[in-house]
Amino acid sequence: MSGIPVADDVLDADVAVLSVPEVATALNVSANKVRQMLRDGHLIAVRRKGELYVPAGFLVKDGVVKGLAGTITVLADAGFSRTEMLRWLFAADETLPGTTPVNALRTSHGTEVKRRAQAMAF
Repeated sequence: MSGIPVADDVLDADVAVLSVPEVATALNVSANKVRQMLRDGHLIAVRRKGELYVPAGFLVKDGVVKGLAGTITVLADAGFSRTEMLRWLFAADETLPGTTPVNALRTSHGTEVKRRAQAMAF
């Protein structure tokens, strides 16, 4: 698992997570493909009890939430660590549809989420 950037586990206890094999099954890809997605910054993982877990909120029925990878890229370009990205994506924000950036992405409000991520870079 070396080479995979991992965020500190800053998720609330009520945030559902999936193991790499569970993500692979949900996406109908190999576990190696999921690890590559983590390395490429398309997903963010935390480590619990020595294993990698991905927030279940990053997935929808037909794949990864649209706009997530682009938002992660914008945050990385702004200098955010993986931990800071995860904290921001799951932080409550009543001014966003869905009340968190990740839920706003899930409800097709990616443009607004990316705009806010870009604004934080300045």
